Amino acid sequence: MRIDYAKLSPKAYQGLIACKNALSESSLGLSLVELVYLRVAQLNGCAFCLQLHSKALRGRGASQEKLDALAGWDVAEVLSPREAAAISWTEAVTGVANSRAPDSVYQPLREHFNDAEISDLTFAIALMNAFTRIAVAMRQ
Repeated sequence: MRIDYAKLSPKAYQGLIACKNALSESSLGLSLVELVYLRVAQLNGCAFCLQLHSKALRGRGASQEKLDALAGWDVAEVLSPREAAAISWTEAVTGVANSRAPDSVYQPLREHFNDAEISDLTFAIALMNAFTRIAVAMRQ
């Protein structure tokens, strides 16, 4: 690792951890949150996070088939409609510089999530993007 960012910036790091802890209590459910975290890790190429969140999902009973197919979720048909809407939003928010988080991706969320859950989902995506970008940049 390049530097020990958690030790060097403890208040900032603890803020991220506080957000993670708050999201663990969300009505989204830990399995969906972890699935989102895993997809963000895939998109950002964070090997540390890939291992961490795959292990967490297996511990929560996720099938290996689902984990293996997550990168091709849109054609693999291993996700529920609720999970697919969340992962589609995950991709749009993670790639917001190009996607601009379009209404065509946002509107399907409303079929499966209430406003508070959409807010929590968006925070979860943003949080994991922060974590993965730090981990990749610092060579964790």
